Amino acid sequence: MSDLDILARTIYGEARGEGTEGMEAVACVVMNRYRSHKWYCGYTWMNGMKVPSVAQTCLKHYQFSCWNKNDPNLDKVLKVTAENKQFQECLLIAERALSGELQDFTNGATHYHTNDMKPYWAKDKVPCYAIGNHIFYKEN
Repeated sequence: MSDLDILARTIYGEARGEGTEGMEAVACVVMNRYRSHKWYCGYTWMNGMKVPSVAQTCLKHYQFSCWNKNDPNLDKVLKVTAENKQFQECLLIAERALSGELQDFTNGATHYHTNDMKPYWAKDKVPCYAIGNHIFYKEN
């Protein structure tokens, strides 16, 4: 699968119920992680060299819950097709993110969680953005 397809599926799996702005915010997080070259960036091998990859950033173990084996969204993420209206929007958002047309309005967020949970990693962090059911954080 391509960067476009995996990014669109990640957006769909993580934020399809959050409206356009919420889905764009997730795309911003993925792109911020990808550009960071930090531990949460995924890599692939190209011409014998390890290089950052948007798809591998999305698929990195335990980074985006929709790709976790036991997550109820995984089946939906894998089976959704371009006939689905929400997924069509996710594809458009992913295209904009990959082409650099989507400006990061999350203030550099690299992490997020839903309002109904408070993960250990967010304990002492100050949110940098919030939309719908998601709270976003920038790495210190």
